[in-house]
Amino acid sequence: MNVRESKPVVKLTLSAMFLAIGLVLPFFTGQIPQIGNMLLPMHIPVLLCGLICGWQYGLGVGFVLPLLRSMLFTMPKLYPTAVAMAFELAAYGLVIGLLYWKASRQSITSLYCSMIIAMVAGRIVWGTVQVILLGVSFTWQMFMAGALLKAIPGIILQLILIPAIMAALDRVGLVKFSGQKQAVNGEA
Repeated sequence: MNVRESKPVVKLTLSAMFLAIGLVLPFFTGQIPQIGNMLLPMHIPVLLCGLICGWQYGLGVGFVLPLLRSMLFTMPKLYPTAVAMAFELAAYGLVIGLLYWKASRQSITSLYCSMIIAMVAGRIVWGTVQVILLGVSFTWQMFMAGALLKAIPGIILQLILIPAIMAALDRVGLVKFSGQKQAVNGEA
């Protein structure tokens, strides 16, 4: 069964699974906040959701995940962190899903292109929301530190782990990498 061709209930179920993974994954890195903040554990399930289920599901999971996690576990702090992350992760899910699903070929190359563009877009959205929430107290140095310098380990992890997961899903037939555009809902 290819996820692309599956019914909405399958995509909704997978999205719920990605949401649950996003709620639990930070517990593995959260014991040491400096490491958890650098590995960006909530980003991984959102990016995978956008890739596997599509932009609508990636957008929804991305927006809900940090807010729900903040309300359930008080981490991340709701304001401004979880609010800004909600928009950032929603942008990740939206952009990666749109770009990858609209690519002329679903391949490792289109996967990396979609990931990199989504990461840049998400960080720009995060910075914009931080400026709106915090005003002039959010500086360029804070943006660079939060969006890039502290995030380098997480970015590297995502660039290695997500393609590896997608390749494994391709091997078992759940996601297809091919030389042509995948059919969506029976379309060619």
